[in-house]
Amino acid sequence: MMNQYDFIAIGDSTTDAFIKLKDASVHCNIDNEKCEICFRFKDKIPYEEVYVVPAVGNAANASVVAARLGLKSALISNIGDDYFGKETLDALKKENVNTEFITVNNGKKTNYHYVLWYEDDRTILIKHQEFDYRLPYFNDPKWVYFSSMGENSLPFHEVFERYMSEHPNVKLVFQPGTYQIKFGKKKLAGIYKRTEVFISNKEESQRILETNESDIKKLMNEIIKLGPKIAVITDGTKGAYACDARLSARHGKSAWFMPPYPDPKPPYERTGAGDAFSSTFAAALCIGLSIEEALRWAPINSMSVVQYVGAREGLLNRYQLEKYLAEAPADYIPQLI
Repeated sequence: MMNQYDFIAIGDSTTDAFIKLKDASVHCNIDNEKCEICFRFKDKIPYEEVYVVPAVGNAANASVVAARLGLKSALISNIGDDYFGKETLDALKKENVNTEFITVNNGKKTNYHYVLWYEDDRTILIKHQEFDYRLPYFNDPKWVYFSSMGENSLPFHEVFERYMSEHPNVKLVFQPGTYQIKFGKKKLAGIYKRTEVFISNKEESQRILETNESDIKKLMNEIIKLGPKIAVITDGTKGAYACDARLSARHGKSAWFMPPYPDPKPPYERTGAGDAFSSTFAAALCIGLSIEEALRWAPINSMSVVQYVGAREGLLNRYQLEKYLAEAPADYIPQLI
């Protein structure tokens, strides 16, 4: 008998090496929308510390979030037959994420990213290995969480689209990664149409829609026209927004704004904040919570994860998350907009 899962995440996993910089500077344009990190060229640049965190990436992070929140979780991913691949498997097993669908590719390296960590934010140098992407056979889970894959993965998306069309009872969360955004909305039209919940940040939604529109409510409406039933767009430290296409406008308002959960202390390192929000929102829906309840859960994991290095250490279990929720300020509620 094959295992039955609540939540299966699909996407590339990686090892992140955090290089904490001190001797650097950030330069931004006049509206602070485009910033660059700078350090001296042709010089030896000292760094403070290096932290290596295996088994991360959008989908891997989501599988861990689901497991910590009590769901039966698995990850479909690819790794190399190297030291970092073994480290990835060990880390996921410790998190109670099932690894039966992870393919170990002989002669390949595991994805390895370098995170340039300056002050409380980061710039990531990424490289996706060219894996032979295949969709394994598995019993239908309640939810599938689909995210970042490599540049050569477009044929896999066609296979995945067919799987989703043949399994209408499986709910799909789509959090597009770098190359999925580059593929364009036309090539992935079938996946967008099959999506239950779309999640991205504001800048990613603008790139997908090929627009400079800054009104997030308008961006969500345009995303919903692509097919998703629920569109969620995050806006960094400003908060997050959600829109459900199946709900009629109430008093002229058809979407929610969710403020961030108050930070107990200044953020330490921001990697994984977006993934923590997205996957917690998805896991909450998988558990059976409403959109409004999921919106209250998601920022709490984002708040927690930025207090630690990397995308995994600060993720909460259900008891810890609900404790923060019980202690939330009175105005920590979704606001109809």
